[in-house]
Amino acid sequence: MKDWQLDFEWLRVRHFLKKKFRKTELPDLNAVLFLIGVQELGKLQTKFTKEEKQDLMHIAVCRLLSEDGYYEFDGMDTAGWPHWKPIKTFNLKGVKPQSKYLKEKVIHYFTPFFEEE
Repeated sequence: MKDWQLDFEWLRVRHFLKKKFRKTELPDLNAVLFLIGVQELGKLQTKFTKEEKQDLMHIAVCRLLSEDGYYEFDGMDTAGWPHWKPIKTFNLKGVKPQSKYLKEKVIHYFTPFFEEE
């Protein structure tokens, strides 16, 4: 994806979520990952501990990276939280390249939601 396309689609996702959740500001990547984690958890819960928020972001990253074979869904624990097992090493180094990769995966994740609008 070209940089201008990534910027456009990333902004589209952020505006979609801002509108959907009636927020005043656009969410950043961490907030978007948190929302994906909540979606993947599939439980209606309004409060999360700091550790649970980190776990939700981890769930989101695993879910997104599973599309390229980096993780595989390993099942749910007794509390109903999803677990993923690593399949291959993620070798992309540096904050910028990793951020770009995750944004591309987030865009792909939300594309079906745009079709529902």
